Amino acid sequence: MSDYNTENNAIVWVDVPVKDLQRALKFYGEVLSAETSIQELNGETFGVFMYANQNGGALVIEPEKINPDAGMLLYFGCHGRLHEAIAAVSANGGKVLTEINNIGVHGNIVTVLDSEGNKIALHSCSL
Repeated sequence: MSDYNTENNAIVWVDVPVKDLQRALKFYGEVLSAETSIQELNGETFGVFMYANQNGGALVIEPEKINPDAGMLLYFGCHGRLHEAIAAVSANGGKVLTEINNIGVHGNIVTVLDSEGNKIALHSCSL
């Protein structure tokens, strides 16, 4: 991960548990309009969100850790394309849980289940 990431962000990485790596790569690639890649390390295969001067993360095959009713709620940036991201959720095996919620000067959020059953939030400062 980049020095910019570790020096300028409170959250520097996220591991997202998945059941089906290919399905999850498609979901996150389409919903976040993000480049992903498959990588291997120490005999483990995982998907990586490509990053430079932003936070990064990985899709890790750990189905036993998926629980939409507990744990942290991760906010993924959809920078000015929240409506497109919401449309991509259902089209790629996810489920929209809430309507768009305006959080004042902080933008807008919506909560969804990803293609693997994880509850996540999508955020954008503008719609």
